[in-house]
Amino acid sequence: MTTPPKVRRDADGRPAQVVLDDLSKRIIEELQEDGRKPYAAIGKAVGLSEAAVRQRVQRLQTDGVMQIVAVTDPLTLGFPRQAMIGINCEGDLDRIADELASIEEIDYVVLTAGSFDVIVEVVCEGDRHLLEILGKIRAIPAVRATESFVYLKLRKQTYSWGTR
Repeated sequence: MTTPPKVRRDADGRPAQVVLDDLSKRIIEELQEDGRKPYAAIGKAVGLSEAAVRQRVQRLQTDGVMQIVAVTDPLTLGFPRQAMIGINCEGDLDRIADELASIEEIDYVVLTAGSFDVIVEVVCEGDRHLLEILGKIRAIPAVRATESFVYLKLRKQTYSWGTR
């Protein structure tokens, strides 16, 4: 399981906003096109040296602005069941979210407003495995209810929203 680097926080505990210049934004966009693009090629595209690109990428990663990871297709790796699970709970949502995040099969945890307090995404080996994960979630004392949304077909999944 990959966890993002520690992010600088403001006085309220929210991630501190990082102001990006146009060059950093262009570097991110180049990496969103191809995360394996050589720094020399990125430098040529944005008008910087390879070393300057390497330094900026390192700073963007250290500041928690981005990660460079391999995104896999769960179906091709033997995980045919994916689901989003809405969770209603009581108590300290940050503590509950941390506990949920510690469950290996959960790869996405968000605190939400609306019908659910927390939404998680899971990737499973099958329905039996999904039931086991639901059991782990429901065993958390503060969890009051869950609702599962089983994926039947993934139509679109991108990570290229840019830097705006």
